[in-house]
Amino acid sequence: MNIHIIKKLIASIFLVCSFAVSALSSEPFKFIALGDMPYKLPEDEVRYERLITEINKLNPSFSIFIGDTKSGSTPCSDEYNFKVKEYFNQYTAPLIYSIGDNEWTDCHRPLAGSYDPLERLDNLRNSFFNSSQSFGKKQLQLTRQGDVDPTFKKFVENAYWVKNQILFVNLHVTGSNNNFERDESSKVEYRERNLANLAWIKQMFELANSKQYAAIVFAYQADMFYSPSQATKAESGYRDTLHAFSHGAQALKKPVLLIHGDSHRLIIDQPLKTADQKHVLENVLRLQVMGAEQVQAVEISINPKAEQPFSFTPILLKQNSLHPGL
Repeated sequence: MNIHIIKKLIASIFLVCSFAVSALSSEPFKFIALGDMPYKLPEDEVRYERLITEINKLNPSFSIFIGDTKSGSTPCSDEYNFKVKEYFNQYTAPLIYSIGDNEWTDCHRPLAGSYDPLERLDNLRNSFFNSSQSFGKKQLQLTRQGDVDPTFKKFVENAYWVKNQILFVNLHVTGSNNNFERDESSKVEYRERNLANLAWIKQMFELANSKQYAAIVFAYQADMFYSPSQATKAESGYRDTLHAFSHGAQALKKPVLLIHGDSHRLIIDQPLKTADQKHVLENVLRLQVMGAEQVQAVEISINPKAEQPFSFTPILLKQNSLHPGL
């Protein structure tokens, strides 16, 4: 047998074994969440590179980039996407990417290059999600939605992985009302993806329950909590997702963490309500990470044995601060 094939087989076996051991452990660990950067080019590139260097020093188990690899006024070009992938592979630990709206839904804007958003979405899927591996110098084996449900094989961006009894879930929910706007082709895309997302959320809560995982973490881009009406009005592109979260979290009765960006302010709170919208779901925390002007990140520590396993440490680099005295 070819020596290169043997090496690949050994590497694959090692990955699978490491994944299994990691899933069974209950030891504390930490990971990083960030997104919505770099926005102002080329000035923010230096700040972003500085942040990546700091993250590498912190040596997290992995990092999650929750979308918006650029501003909505930056061209949605293949050249820029290639640069984004180069950045993602500068992370020493695995980097998992959730798609944002600035990468595709808003690409019809003249300043973004007047692209066809649906063509840009296809391009993202083909170029960023063409394997089961994460980004980063060290890579993580991901299970994609199509791996477990061929009905939704198109939605390669939806994935999960397990670390020390914690289930992590990538979900494609974007700003710009989740693409439920503009024209009929956008709405058709939304409806198809929304069905896949709802099926994925339901399946992940069922998996967390059947495997008795200690907690579940969902990572996606959109700020679905900027208005209470997002959970109730018919024209909301987030109503179905929020209700799926509510039903799943109520039934699971274990800690749930929702991580997103989109609104560019650091927030840690409890905005998700019960399905009837009458009560706060106390087992659900929301982390909204910084972004745009704030080229910073958040370190999340997890103790799977703790009743409330999540704790948060903002990564605030003085050199990246635009207004350090304010």
